Amino acid sequence: MKILVTGTAGFIGFHLAEKLLKRGDEVMGLDSINDYYDVAVKYGRLNKSGIEKHQIEYNQPVQSTVHENYQFIQLDLEDKENLKKLFEEQKFNRVINMAAQAGVRYSLTNPDAYIESNIVGFLNLLECCRHHKIEHLTYASSSSVYGLNHRQPFSTADNVDHPISLYAASKKSNELMAHTYSHLYDLPTTGLRFFTVYGPWGRPDMALFLFTKAMIENRPIDVFNHGNMQRDFTYIDDITEGVIRVNDSPPVRNPDWNPDSDDASTSSAPYKIYNIGNNHPVKLMDFIKAIEFKLGKTAKKNFLPIQAGDVPSTYADVSDLIRDFNYRPQTPIQQGIDRFIEWYIDFFGVEI
Repeated sequence: MKILVTGTAGFIGFHLAEKLLKRGDEVMGLDSINDYYDVAVKYGRLNKSGIEKHQIEYNQPVQSTVHENYQFIQLDLEDKENLKKLFEEQKFNRVINMAAQAGVRYSLTNPDAYIESNIVGFLNLLECCRHHKIEHLTYASSSSVYGLNHRQPFSTADNVDHPISLYAASKKSNELMAHTYSHLYDLPTTGLRFFTVYGPWGRPDMALFLFTKAMIENRPIDVFNHGNMQRDFTYIDDITEGVIRVNDSPPVRNPDWNPDSDDASTSSAPYKIYNIGNNHPVKLMDFIKAIEFKLGKTAKKNFLPIQAGDVPSTYADVSDLIRDFNYRPQTPIQQGIDRFIEWYIDFFGVEI
């Protein structure tokens, strides 16, 4: 298949493209390479895939020096005309959208970025998929859509009408927009609600990266909600395996769907929503202990109240993922943290 993967200078998109390439798919990677976080990490990911920084020029495809079946293009999803031209020229079979303005807390101070990238950009992508008869659009949603929902584990059948950040609202909007296009234009779409993804090449704004960096530099770490947090941390390889399995199986119309039912994860349209999470929440303090164990040092902890837009706990119900794909994430937290720290030490050339 020829697959457009957006966000390939990003954490998940990079790993996903690598996995698709290794199994033989033809991949076009796309990314805006914005400066939301250290672009050195983004260029490092691209370089690992054979895309060198000096080759990159806006809206000009670059051939990988590592993968003969990989090209990359720097392009904003908001750039409607050039995105349309890309679809016209490349004739993609499928699209996997991992591009988005990420971050819950950043959305509190920079709301415009989320509307432009996550709403306008996603609309442009939907329009291109519609007009070019894309076989399946798989896109990243987020566990943040569960918002004020307190019932756990979080199920895709649960109500998600009460987000507590604009980031979460933008992801819920993506699900609604996708359903509309599935219904009106018979475009198969699948949204994947990711739960706290971590691993090598991870984002510098995420807890594992921040904690590891601070501890190596002997600085205190900020521990929010006084440590009374738990997250369904999900290792990157488990995420990409789930994405590929889902992308390989486009959803079909559900003839048994009842509009009066409580299940919002399926529809009479070719539309589906899945959680991808470890299905095993880890307490924040235990997460920190796992980092301490690998680094062989004790963190200096600065205990703080919970931050605006944050939730104290996440926990994924993945029963439908198991049912439909016989798959569930399973990487142990210590193993995943060890792999991240080994990558961090190697990439930044630091000593413990």
